[in-house]
Amino acid sequence: MSKVVVAGVGMIPFTKPGTSGTYIEMGAEAARLALADAGIAYDKVQQAYVGYVYGDSTAGQAALYPVGMTQIPVINVNNNCSTGSTALYLARQAVESGAVECAIALGFEQMSPGALDAVFNDRPAPLGRALALTAELNPEAAAAGIPMALLQFGGAGKEHMEKYGTKMETFAKIRAKASRHAANNPLALFRKVVSEADVMAEKVMWPGVMTRLMACPPTCGAAAAIICSEDFAKRHGLKTDVRILAQSMTTDSPKLYDARSMIEVVGFDMAQTAARQVYEKAGVSPSDIQVVELHDCFAHNELLTYESLGLCPVGGAEKFVEDGDNTYGGKFVTNPSGGLLSKGHPLGATGLAQCYELTRQLRGTAGSTQVDGAKLALQQNLGLGGACVVTLYGRA
Repeated sequence: MSKVVVAGVGMIPFTKPGTSGTYIEMGAEAARLALADAGIAYDKVQQAYVGYVYGDSTAGQAALYPVGMTQIPVINVNNNCSTGSTALYLARQAVESGAVECAIALGFEQMSPGALDAVFNDRPAPLGRALALTAELNPEAAAAGIPMALLQFGGAGKEHMEKYGTKMETFAKIRAKASRHAANNPLALFRKVVSEADVMAEKVMWPGVMTRLMACPPTCGAAAAIICSEDFAKRHGLKTDVRILAQSMTTDSPKLYDARSMIEVVGFDMAQTAARQVYEKAGVSPSDIQVVELHDCFAHNELLTYESLGLCPVGGAEKFVEDGDNTYGGKFVTNPSGGLLSKGHPLGATGLAQCYELTRQLRGTAGSTQVDGAKLALQQNLGLGGACVVTLYGRA
């Protein structure tokens, strides 16, 4: 098995829907930035894995053709919000197995304003059974017409509040932390710092559970990574300082339905399993990690993910936040980029934007978001339906 190197990364600024270029323009720009960062021409890339959620088939080819038409395989990927890291997983797998020596993982999304919605309404929804369970477990909120994504993640947060006494203010603290981190990231969508009080004073989306600032915004953007074998990198004079040490992709277990728990509906078990597999493969424990980019589509999910990744005990996330262990000066700097909450969440690009941030952290080139002494970095990207990808990066 080849040692896998992240030779180059590229990312464009994330923007509000309606203000970006087309997905073709965004995707091509991110790909060119990753190639330039690696110092390699596109004709050296042997396979491409391109992720997006809202787009027609072969949009990946459309985005890469302006970069080059070299007749390589282009594989289009759609795995909901974990699409970008699924593309990364496939590129890593191809390189590690020896099928190719160099691949590009690209993700982009050209989104519309407003809440996410189904595109195909003439057939069963992939999330149909989970959505029915969500409504069943939250009948009053469902009857009030709360959007389904908010109902799912808000419902999971509400369950945590009821089981462990977690306060709504704790979610506000997570959102405020995200804004402080994003203020230092020139590629983030929202760079305005907000306080816990600001978050609590925002429009209430679910009384006692969530305000508007606790949810990530729909976003347009693109990011990419050049993945290659260490031997290939050395032959071509490329950077070998960041490696993928371990990676796992999981799907749901029967707990999704059997546990009758909103925490399980939003993927706790598959995230926990993926993290455990990564730690075992790399021979590390959570305490060895310095920096984490995790899937904070809602502040509630960030809190749950602290526990699923083993950054704190189950039920201990509120103390984790109160102690400041999720930011600079604490145990783990989580989402130094600002995360989905402040950086933005263009679905197909999110996993590769996380890769972009963590690669720069390990190189020591993250600028004002830099985590001092970062040697091990963890990435978690979640898509309901479901798929979770956890990746561990290490500095050579």
